[in-house]
Amino acid sequence: MLQKPQKTGMQTGVSDKLPAHELIYRKLRDMVLFGDLTPGQAVTIQGLTAQMGAGMTPVREAIRRLTSQGALEFQGNRRVCVPLLGSASIGEIIVARQWLDPYLALRACERSTAADVDILTAADRALDAAIERGDLRAYLELNYRFHRHLYKMADAPILADLADGLWLRFGPSMRVVCGRMGTQNLPDKHKETVEAIRAHDAEAAARAIREDVLQGMEQLRQSFEGSGEGN
Repeated sequence: MLQKPQKTGMQTGVSDKLPAHELIYRKLRDMVLFGDLTPGQAVTIQGLTAQMGAGMTPVREAIRRLTSQGALEFQGNRRVCVPLLGSASIGEIIVARQWLDPYLALRACERSTAADVDILTAADRALDAAIERGDLRAYLELNYRFHRHLYKMADAPILADLADGLWLRFGPSMRVVCGRMGTQNLPDKHKETVEAIRAHDAEAAARAIREDVLQGMEQLRQSFEGSGEGN
């Protein structure tokens, strides 16, 4: 059964002024990114169309774009699914993220403003609140928004797109893993990152984000290897 996307109060910034096909793409992207579509579970294009209240053409276009990004794959009989993440793929993502994210955090710190620090602080507080109330969907979205704002601050659009695209690969599996662990067991290094940026210590910000990335990705790898799903 398809899971209905929930609102967290911190949405993707989707504007009603955007074309319909772009709105549908962003909506479906969020459904993939935050685990509303379970990895490995095939869903019909018609089912997605009905759930999203959209026409077949924009849904097909959104699926085409997400398939080209590796976020969806065709199963035949007009079905698609979120790919299962294997151990080798997790290893590749770890290699990529432990360079990309720290470098972007370093650049973000060098270009940060007081307003940026306020945005990151507010995002981290909202994230803590989601953890406290056990709101897994909000946790996943807010965690992504925190990192996404760092990418924006870095002013390196090509690298930011690469880093952002990796979330489509591992994000759905994080929903599965966090569901097993519960939100109370999801530590991060966001406060250390914010304090380093506040102090204009770019190297410290990069170190904190690297530790944050490795911590989260190793939890993902260990959970999948322990369950036998990461083979």
